[in-house]
Amino acid sequence: MNQTELKGNWNEKKGKLKQAYAILTDDDLMFDEGKKDEMLGRLQKKLGKTKEEIHKIIEGL
Repeated sequence: MNQTELKGNWNEKKGKLKQAYAILTDDDLMFDEGKKDEMLGRLQKKLGKTKEEIHKIIEGL
């Protein structure tokens, strides 16, 4: 998953993540240019998953 792919479909994926994981907030899912790692770190902390697991979850949406 590269940054262009992630950003292109992010609004759709963000909605699906919020449905699947009610604990996530808009702030947790904020995708800013150059801050992909920071966002992934927030998701790791909230969901208790590894970076690889987070990538698989996002790709599977």
